[in-house]
Amino acid sequence: MKIIKKSISISIALMVLCGLIYPLFMTGISQLIFNKKANGSMIVANGKEVGSELIGQNFTDPRFFRGRVSSINYNTYTEQDTIPDASGKPAYAGVGSGSQNLAPSNEELKERVQKDIDDFLAANPSVKKEDIGTDLLTSSGSGLDPDISPESAKIQIPAVSKASGISEADLNEIVDKYTENRTFVLFGEPRVNILRVNLEIASLIK
Repeated sequence: MKIIKKSISISIALMVLCGLIYPLFMTGISQLIFNKKANGSMIVANGKEVGSELIGQNFTDPRFFRGRVSSINYNTYTEQDTIPDASGKPAYAGVGSGSQNLAPSNEELKERVQKDIDDFLAANPSVKKEDIGTDLLTSSGSGLDPDISPESAKIQIPAVSKASGISEADLNEIVDKYTENRTFVLFGEPRVNILRVNLEIASLIK
């Protein structure tokens, strides 16, 4: 009985320590020191949360830059999609993430990539097929990546400039402004946050 009581006491103590005290302590520390990151790195424009700097969004308006491909189109739904159908289930099942993990030989992937190439060339007539960055045609592992390479952003400048009325020089400055270098100078590649770039464009064309 002594062993059983001691085991129960230790279990309760660990549950309180690891399941209550530690999580509350870490949550409090993160809210104090890393408040923005702890709350999703949300971006606020005109007093309204418009997205997270960690999650990409799908832009189809020619006045804005295109971002990374989302394999599941997590944010392309309408209010109509949230209305339940005859079976009681809405067409929109909720925000999700993930990659399709299709092999290079998969016909569905080939068709999707070819369609994206055709759409991109139609929107950017000055760009050659071989100059389209791979990151504009493939999704990241999570399917949520908000960043593209500076090269993939800059090849879109002529088309965006024509559609938005913003000069190419100004667009170059905006892209440079939101280009991040390698983390700690060693990890990753230079990248451009397309949501931040497009928000600045939106503020200029209003």
